[in-house]
Amino acid sequence: MIITIKPAKTNFYLNLKELWYYRELFYVFAWRDIKVRYKQTLLGISWAIFQPLVSMIIFTVFFGNIAKISSGEMPYPLFVYSGLVFWVFFSSAFSQASNSLVANGNIIQKIYFPKIILPLSAIVTASVDLLINIILLLLMSSIFRFVPSVLSLLIIPFGYLISVLSAAGLGLFFSALYIKYRDVRHATPFFIQMLMFLSPVIYGASFVTEKYRLLLAINPMAGVIESVRTVIGGSATIDGVFLGLSFLSSLAIFVIGLCFFNATEKYFADVV
Repeated sequence: MIITIKPAKTNFYLNLKELWYYRELFYVFAWRDIKVRYKQTLLGISWAIFQPLVSMIIFTVFFGNIAKISSGEMPYPLFVYSGLVFWVFFSSAFSQASNSLVANGNIIQKIYFPKIILPLSAIVTASVDLLINIILLLLMSSIFRFVPSVLSLLIIPFGYLISVLSAAGLGLFFSALYIKYRDVRHATPFFIQMLMFLSPVIYGASFVTEKYRLLLAINPMAGVIESVRTVIGGSATIDGVFLGLSFLSSLAIFVIGLCFFNATEKYFADVV
């Protein structure tokens, strides 16, 4: 059987049929990344909760106790951890997806497969950490006697969708940039750090004036963090407009990243 590979007529495409055909390769890459992440580690899977827990302690000391940033009725440790859970997932998924093509350059040069599999499979590894931290967040909320509403069962998957779209879009865009411009990777930590302070992780969205609140919602993680924090606090009311704008923003980021990735994919094997 002869298979002819032809370029698509447009950059705005996602060949789901081809991705399904290569689904086993996707599983292989994802499982390999998970095993490499925890193989020969001292604390094993405990590393998944180490970063958000340590960050929670540091932020509580400096921003909760010293700077006295208001957390409303929630204890500040729970307040900041509810923001860190999805933020750590987003930053980790974005970083791993961005570096996925360069890290697998030898494979890209040898065989054909849809290259989009690499950044997307990298997000699966971060998803395992997210699941662990969500469980810990629910346990922490029960310790502080904050019982999440049933709405949280819907907000968490929706927040995951927005986070995945955002991380995948940025990961696709930056991974394609890394192939040609290797020094771009040095700017990623600064970019992630800047985004964190533009997200309501250590402060609430109410801290921002109404004039800039909608501008804050352009950051897709802002809507996720604020909505998850709201339901963890026991409230059944979320800001639908705020969350909706964040979803649209994440969708736009994914489309832009996908189009840029598709437009540059044909050069990957030559310059990696």
